[in-house]
Amino acid sequence: MRIDLNSDLGEGYGPWAMGDDAALLTVVTSANIACGGHAGDPETMFATLRLAADHGVIVGAHPGYADREGFGRRIIPMTPAAIGRMVAAQVGSLQAVAAVAGTRVRYVKPHGALANLAADDAAVAAAIVAAIAALPGDLAVLAISGTELEIAARAAGLSAISEIFADRGYLPNGRLVPRGQPGALIHDADEAADRLIALLRSGRMPVQGGGSIPLNAQSICVHGDSPGALQLAQRLRARLLAEGVTVTPFLVPA
Repeated sequence: MRIDLNSDLGEGYGPWAMGDDAALLTVVTSANIACGGHAGDPETMFATLRLAADHGVIVGAHPGYADREGFGRRIIPMTPAAIGRMVAAQVGSLQAVAAVAGTRVRYVKPHGALANLAADDAAVAAAIVAAIAALPGDLAVLAISGTELEIAARAAGLSAISEIFADRGYLPNGRLVPRGQPGALIHDADEAADRLIALLRSGRMPVQGGGSIPLNAQSICVHGDSPGALQLAQRLRARLLAEGVTVTPFLVPA
């Protein structure tokens, strides 16, 4: 068994920092870096990109709604075409800073409310994929497993990586339990590890209310802004390795 471990990083801006990016980059194998929408600015991007490069961690762009006050977790009314252009602008910004930092962006993972919308709205998913396909760099798409975004990426001939979440509960339809509802967040590291190890063995994810659903899993996300994110990532990686799981990037390092 092989799995990638990713985290959403670079989510501060100016003097304000979110999470312990430096420590998480010693644990994860891929880093989704905010690129100026829900969080991030040129200096934060540069510092995070350099840290990732120093640790040999593959980097991806993490575009979201331009809504820092809501941390990109509110849907902002936009047409699919406008969403595509927003994604292109943010990913292009990170690509430019990555060139200065001596590394390159390898994939794209939408953030927060944008990711949730693209999971169910085929038109939004297609617009995001079209924007990614138009950008240089042969970018892959890191998509929530079993969603319209994953389907659209594969249909367009892009490399699509199926993502599951270590620290989030699942609904019977395969979507995440909305934040603020009971069972949305998993804080116990061993509980999260037990669930993921069982998924890797069976291909099935336990869901709220009982039962399970089939989900593909090529990458596991630990949210960098969650309380105890570092401890969860460390414990999860240790448990996976103890079970004989190879923790490795989903893309070959450049």
